[in-house]
Amino acid sequence: MYKVSFQEEKLLPRERLLEVGAERLSNQELLAILLRTGTRNQPVSVLSNHLLSKVTSLAMLRELSITELQELAGIGQVKAIEIKAMIELGSRINQSALLAETQIVGSELLARRMMQEIGSNKQEHLVAIYLDTQNKIISQRTIFIGSVNRSIAEPREILHYAVKSMATSLIIVHNHPSGFVQPSQNDLAFTEKLKKSCEILGLILLDHLIVGKSNYYSLREEHQLD
Repeated sequence: MYKVSFQEEKLLPRERLLEVGAERLSNQELLAILLRTGTRNQPVSVLSNHLLSKVTSLAMLRELSITELQELAGIGQVKAIEIKAMIELGSRINQSALLAETQIVGSELLARRMMQEIGSNKQEHLVAIYLDTQNKIISQRTIFIGSVNRSIAEPREILHYAVKSMATSLIIVHNHPSGFVQPSQNDLAFTEKLKKSCEILGLILLDHLIVGKSNYYSLREEHQLD
């Protein structure tokens, strides 16, 4: 009897998803599908409920490390890794959906978002944001990760994805790990080189943003990219 009951407990959330759709399932049922199996003493429904009881909101699941997840009864390393992967994938899907709906109307809002994303990074990151004719984001790509002792990128690397995505304009963003956001001579030379390369391909370089943890510099706003 225990074995039959256990199988029904395990399969029910999956059956419900097929019948009513994922959006109708509870958080407990969705997590039970991800966990797949329980333990010898706990069916998966009880295990998923136990995990959810340890956090005050779903957002807190993202803050738990793999070690912290493993400290919960029934969560081994494999399941902990799967949960972390699921959370990260969900975050990236959500970010991708938000990007697709975002229209760039000025540098400040974009700069503030990028300050949060890369402003605190210890290494220099260069990100290219590709836009359509309505200045809506088509895609965002990290082109380069490196040190301040090396040129941040070559125009061909950036423009390859611009052509591939059929972008009409782009914005370049990179961080200064030092936190000092004034452009260097290398930054200015790179911007001018990229601008000329864009013009050859019929693209518009809308801005080059340099960000730190709490401030930013826009070459467009400072009239260095007219």
